[in-house]
Amino acid sequence: MPSIDFNCDLGEGCGDDAAIVPWISSASIACGGHAGDEQSMRATLRLCRARSVAVGAHPSYPDREGFGRRAQDLSPAQIAATVREQILALRAIAEQEAWPLRHVKPHGALYNRAARDADCARAIADCVAAIDPTLTLYGLSGSALTDAGSAAGLRVAHEVFAERGYAADGQLLPRGTPGAELDDLPSALAQARALAQHGRLTLADGQILQRRADTLCLHGDRADAAAFARALREGLEVVGVGVHAL
Repeated sequence: MPSIDFNCDLGEGCGDDAAIVPWISSASIACGGHAGDEQSMRATLRLCRARSVAVGAHPSYPDREGFGRRAQDLSPAQIAATVREQILALRAIAEQEAWPLRHVKPHGALYNRAARDADCARAIADCVAAIDPTLTLYGLSGSALTDAGSAAGLRVAHEVFAERGYAADGQLLPRGTPGAELDDLPSALAQARALAQHGRLTLADGQILQRRADTLCLHGDRADAAAFARALREGLEVVGVGVHAL
């Protein structure tokens, strides 16, 4: 039976995390860059522990005003420093809560840069490996980040998206451009099923891409994220796709 990890970004202060957690297998927790503080990190860890949901760090550019979705001209060394600070902040709380970190997944503009910029990707991967080489690095499927993670000796999870549109090169379409976001559930579910079952992605022009799909992401800041999470989970399982943490 095919299976996939189902992850969601949590602890961002803009979604109903408690209603999302029952339907996912992994959570990436905001750890101070674009959102999150000691209180929110602890609360989110406790929610996940209660549901046996695996957790990871969700570091970003230091950009709370722009929710981490604005590009910043940071050097690889500066990127490594802020990523390290954010991972360690969450790890310290995770150790106190006895629910350890399992992965790292960059957020927003940093994630998109790492998907195509080899120097940025290497800075993140080497930082994660130096902190804990047993952590899994989540990155856009077939991207510079998954390549860098493998080169650093990390386990990597090739990530695909249920409700984001793709360009012909396999990168995510920039937010605000036509087709960048799939707002209707039938389209998102069809994309999630095709990726989970066959590793197949159909673009708006009908072109088909093959993509490795280890983990499926849903953005937790959607207003309808909880309803989407439940519908996606049930829609995957009804066609025989198991949902399990990596």
